Amino acid sequence: MPKIKTRRGAAKRFRMTGSGKIRRGRAFRRHILTKKSGKRKRQLRRATLVASADEAHIRELLPYL
Repeated sequence: MPKIKTRRGAAKRFRMTGSGKIRRGRAFRRHILTKKSGKRKRQLRRATLVASADEAHIRELLPYL
């Protein structure tokens, strides 16, 4: 069997945690930041986990994650 190609766009956006879950960055921190509070912007810096409903789909995009 040939190797499976990784979706490169997904590879740049997701990482695996030590326990096997998938981490992602948060949205809404690219522009229009003046109206967002400091607390909100600070919380957006932190990565979070992918929802369990989406995890299977992302694992298809990243076969070697």
